[in-house]
Formats: sequence, structure tokens, C-alpha cells
Amino acid sequence: MKAKLMSIAALALLGVAGSALAGERCDVPEDQWQPQAALEKKLSAMGWDIKRVKHDEGCYEVYALDADGQRREVYFDPATLESVGEDD
Repeated sequence: MKAKLMSIAALALLGVAGSALAGERCDVPEDQWQPQAALEKKLSAMGWDIKRVKHDEGCYEVYALDADGQRREVYFDPATLESVGEDD
């Protein structure tokens, strides 16, 4: 029981840490963001199958299958549309 509680607490802390990292990755005023459709077009041209795009702590967060069919969760800078990291 104690091990299960420790696992749950560790997962909760990882979730908070992941959100904090996203906030540090992207610090762009919204008036400088490129449209979400531009990011989707860029990734589709690279062969990605986009499942979901959302805003998370100032970044675009993309859930997709890449061109190799691998599941990806990647953060993108909304101004440059460049990858700024991903969750493993």
C-alpha cells in the first residue's frame, strides 16, 4: 500500500514538473503566435498524423504519430514553430 501511494505521489510530481518545464520553454506574447493551422500544416508535410494540439503553459503541445508511426508528445514554440522539447 505504501509503495502504491509513493508511486502516485511521484507521478503527480512529474506532472507538475512537466507543466513547469513547458512554461520555461515558451515565453511568447500571444500577439506574436503563429496560427495553430500553420503548425499542423508543417507537421503534416513531415508525415505526422496529428491527434491533438493544445496550448500548455505558453507552448503548443502536440500529440501525434510521427512519420515512423511513433507516438509523440512534443512542445513547440508558438512564434517559431520549432520544437522545444518533448515528454517521454
